[in-house]
Amino acid sequence: MNPIQKITRRGFIRSVGLASGGLIIACNVPSSTEKSPMKRAFNGKTFEPNLFIQLKDNGDLILIASRSEMGQGIRTALTSVIADEMDADWNLVSVEQAIGHPKYGNQNTDGSRSVRTLYETMRKMGATARAMLITAAANKWNVDQSTLITENHYVIDTTNNKKLFYGDLLHEAAEIAIPENPILKDRKDFKYIGKGLKSIDGAGFASGKPKYGMDIKIPEMKYVAITRCPVTFGTVKSFDKTKTMAINGVVDVIEIPRIAKPFGVLGGVVVIANNTWAAFKGKEALEIVWDNGNNKGYNSDAYAKMITDNVHKKGKEIRNDGNVHKAFKNAAHIVESTYNLPHLVHAPMEVPNATAIIKDGKCEVWAPTQDPQTARKEIADYLEIDEENVIVNITFLGGGFGRKSKPDFMVEAVAVAKAINAPVQVIWTREDDIQHSYYHAVSAQYMKASLDDNGNVTGWLHRVAYPSITSTFAPDTGYAAGFEFGMGLTNIPYQIDNVRCENGKALAHVRIGWFRSVINIIQSFSVNIFVDELAAKAGKDSLQFRLDLIGKDHIVESDSGYHFDNAKLKNVLKTAAKNADYGKKLPEGHGMGIAIHYSFLTYVASIVEVSVIDGKLKIHKISSVIDCGTAVNTDTIKSQMEGAAIFGMSLAYYGKITAKEGAIEQSNYHDYQMLRIHQTPDINVEIISSHEKPTGVGEPGVPPIAPAIINAIYNATGKRYYSLPLSDHGLV
Repeated sequence: MNPIQKITRRGFIRSVGLASGGLIIACNVPSSTEKSPMKRAFNGKTFEPNLFIQLKDNGDLILIASRSEMGQGIRTALTSVIADEMDADWNLVSVEQAIGHPKYGNQNTDGSRSVRTLYETMRKMGATARAMLITAAANKWNVDQSTLITENHYVIDTTNNKKLFYGDLLHEAAEIAIPENPILKDRKDFKYIGKGLKSIDGAGFASGKPKYGMDIKIPEMKYVAITRCPVTFGTVKSFDKTKTMAINGVVDVIEIPRIAKPFGVLGGVVVIANNTWAAFKGKEALEIVWDNGNNKGYNSDAYAKMITDNVHKKGKEIRNDGNVHKAFKNAAHIVESTYNLPHLVHAPMEVPNATAIIKDGKCEVWAPTQDPQTARKEIADYLEIDEENVIVNITFLGGGFGRKSKPDFMVEAVAVAKAINAPVQVIWTREDDIQHSYYHAVSAQYMKASLDDNGNVTGWLHRVAYPSITSTFAPDTGYAAGFEFGMGLTNIPYQIDNVRCENGKALAHVRIGWFRSVINIIQSFSVNIFVDELAAKAGKDSLQFRLDLIGKDHIVESDSGYHFDNAKLKNVLKTAAKNADYGKKLPEGHGMGIAIHYSFLTYVASIVEVSVIDGKLKIHKISSVIDCGTAVNTDTIKSQMEGAAIFGMSLAYYGKITAKEGAIEQSNYHDYQMLRIHQTPDINVEIISSHEKPTGVGEPGVPPIAPAIINAIYNATGKRYYSLPLSDHGLV
């Protein structure tokens, strides 16, 4: 294999066509600011209406996936939209992964945005191909297009039932002008969209065929393990490599410095070897003296106390409607609570890894990345070369959750490859991954509300303090960003006249990064538990109290093309209650808990049934309902919601990262545990689909889980918990 090859745009089009044997019509995906033109070429055997579609003369349909596959089913979802609009035969469909390149549009696979941002574009891609095939058939038969329909890879003349196979229309299609506004299908005619289409990659996963990052092997490749300072941002003072060099298979030991950039390398001592085992053993044998730097004083307990103190004082005003102080003064009842959550780490099953080669002023990288374009830019900046000289190949991801959106591990591989002038594969250990990650923010929250004599909420104060994601880009940032407040703080779905939100100061001492559901986890936790506390104080049922607090139906318009409809939130809540048989008589020691949340433009409600017997928690059932607009692939959505429930349970049970003298104390799955199979309850998922545009799916299911569990425990035991994980409280 030749991993480095200079390919011009014209050369790319020609080489792809020759390799697959066919006509090529290339099309850029429009960016958010401009419309990119369609182009095409032809060599006789493949029809390509755009960069995402290749139809061969034997009927094989190759669809290009521009987003990263990490088990969320995006390759199936997006390509099924194209196939549906093309009226393609799914049995003839295969998927290829795009490289990282701007011609594919934004390829960043996080924020639950792949389907919602590409749905209409992918529909248009498929409709364009279908329209061109219909025109080609009309020309070949010399008939009016109005008599033609498409079905399962054929164009059919409805006047005589004559058929033309898609693969037999390539030459005619090559002469067709690309339609600017192809007619999209009517929803009633969808064949794949809205159905439970099985994963196109499922059989491969089961047989071990897909290539993950660590499966990549290139000639003369060296294996690399890196020891980084235990304290974030610390540096190497000195090291002794004598014992390491004595290990069979170790080639060399070098140092790479820290690069003080958001996605720059942490730096450390690098062991270069002929195999992974030698690299890891050599790493263990290193003798290093570290300069821990200013961050050595970071201790979790002290920090948690500090930010908790900050939320008990007046903070920076974020939202101020009405007059909460007057509402508090005139209240019949006041309820106050403080909530604390620790740092969390992504801990995907596949650790960060990357393979890199630099040759003749060009660089090629293979990695399980969620954001190949940012990686491409960071690598080009590091090497001081043009981005066109960087190729980023996206492998399958063994989980990501936001960790693999950050390309630091890819830049590491490039830095070592440059330093030793050889291709390298950098593989992190599980300990590396847990102790040197980008962490979900630790947080403290204070809430205060007033009730009148009828148990109605008249005032609402919510203060938060957590190190912001933006601190990764601006280390001295002490306050959170606006987009973080919009994840359940300032946009609560409740109709309350007097609302005030404030932000307390919280500087970052580790790298803070986006994590599955981001700050929604933090703010959903406090808001959902607090609403239950208010219901209890008012002497009202939690379900009805929420419905009353959500209030009369209303819509909040938005320039984004989406709007918030509180009737949808009430509907998912009522549906979840019905599915959970909420209100039924439960055995002693059992309880149900409710939580709702709106995130990534999606409405979710979850009701959890638990028991607490002899002080130990057991979750019996989770009933979740999601309204995500058009449900593109119901099988994928159900899987995502089930996975979100398990993810949320893991965080509630065990999720906790702590630091002592600047070093992360947890190191592997034994002290940063995940939910086990025997702990997994019955999970019921209902999908409410509508004719509206698709919204997010991968993340919205997580935020309601932990607070629903807390509320269920209260209803089972009468005891309320205000912090996680529950293992700290002896419940698991």
